Amino acid sequence: MQHFPIFLAIAGRRVIVSGGGEAALAKLRLLLKTEARLCVFASAPAPDIRLWAAEGRLTLTERALAPGDAVSAALFYAANEDEAEDARVTRLAQAEGALTNWVDNLAQSQFITPAIVDRDPVTVAIGTEGAAPVLARAIKADLEARLPAHLGPLARIGKTFRKAVEALPMGRARRDFWSDYYFKTGPEHIVSEGKGIVERGLKTLLADHLSRRAAPGRVALVGAGPGDPELLTLKARRALDEADVVIYDRLVAPEILDLARREAKMIHAGKEGFGPSMSQSDICRLITDHAARGAYVVRLKSGDPTVYGRLDEEIDALEAAGLAWSVIPGITAASAAAAGIGQSLTKRGRNSALRFLTGHDVKGFAEHDWRGLARAGEVAAIYMAKKGARFLQGRLLMHGASADTPVTVVENASRAGGRTLATTLARLPVDIDSAALTGPAILLYGLSPRAAEAALPLLQKDHA
Repeated sequence: MQHFPIFLAIAGRRVIVSGGGEAALAKLRLLLKTEARLCVFASAPAPDIRLWAAEGRLTLTERALAPGDAVSAALFYAANEDEAEDARVTRLAQAEGALTNWVDNLAQSQFITPAIVDRDPVTVAIGTEGAAPVLARAIKADLEARLPAHLGPLARIGKTFRKAVEALPMGRARRDFWSDYYFKTGPEHIVSEGKGIVERGLKTLLADHLSRRAAPGRVALVGAGPGDPELLTLKARRALDEADVVIYDRLVAPEILDLARREAKMIHAGKEGFGPSMSQSDICRLITDHAARGAYVVRLKSGDPTVYGRLDEEIDALEAAGLAWSVIPGITAASAAAAGIGQSLTKRGRNSALRFLTGHDVKGFAEHDWRGLARAGEVAAIYMAKKGARFLQGRLLMHGASADTPVTVVENASRAGGRTLATTLARLPVDIDSAALTGPAILLYGLSPRAAEAALPLLQKDHA
């Protein structure tokens, strides 16, 4: 991010525009919506600029900018549409302490003006750092259509009521009140009755919320999916947006953590096979302690919480503490990995059953029905198998599996930078070692990529 988005207070402060043509007009139409003191310097101003000056909406000086003109200005726009003149006035304004924007010259601008959706006092700013103005305009048009016109009046009325709402406890109680107001009570009243009814409705709504008992804590055990934020379910996305506390696993993608409510308390509770880990009893204690204090806790797990997610232990702890809980499933890594290599996990004539296995459990390398798995045509998704690859290979070969059985290892399934290693049972441990896989990986036993061009970047080994 090269440009950090902020909202600058400019009410009553000087904002200068140098130029009087179309570029200046475009900026002034936007700036006239603010409460800034607008000053225009132009030798030949457009008629609209003269009219706005006559109406007292801005101050017009009919000459080029000179030294001293930009002193105490908060913002400065160089909009002369002349490269030499814009370079000159930009240097002057910067020397006098103003933040400068050279219209249509990103490299020489200290700030940029985003595309804006105006529902005063609700403002949405859209920027692409100059990379895609057409995209910014398309997003603006989409948001203009989505955001109702009464959003601004609702926000203005709500602003006058914020002091009264401080009677509610901080946190969930206040958020629940404002959620009721903005998404239910407020829109219903303002559409049908108008501002006066909305204000009276606010008082009734506040009285209702003040009479309520403090909401008990609750816990959602949420699947974050394999890593691609677009594979997150809508229900999981909503839970992240509402959570007071998010307790997350090591493998949850940063892009998904970024979707959590900004004020939420974020707690890392990672586990790593054969590595440093937070104990399960400590994780259960974290979840129950926060929920017992009235928080909405999201326990965020990579993939699907019902697949090797220690779900039962956490549910047992919640029930023992008398806390409400729910499970929000996610897309498991096996599904994402199979999609990435263009294969089905089950196929008529090949395998009518699918096994989900773990490469290791609490006791070490996990034992399974090796004889059944060694039969031709069997397919298994094996989680946490990188370190146990040689153990898996030995057990399967010992029980009659063919050395040529295809095996595909998918690292960072669905994520940017994901990789696919296509190999065989005979080569599995050697190829995993040489590939130096560092991210989370799942092993698809009995499957090979449909085609290299349909898979993730392929690390197909040349064994010639």
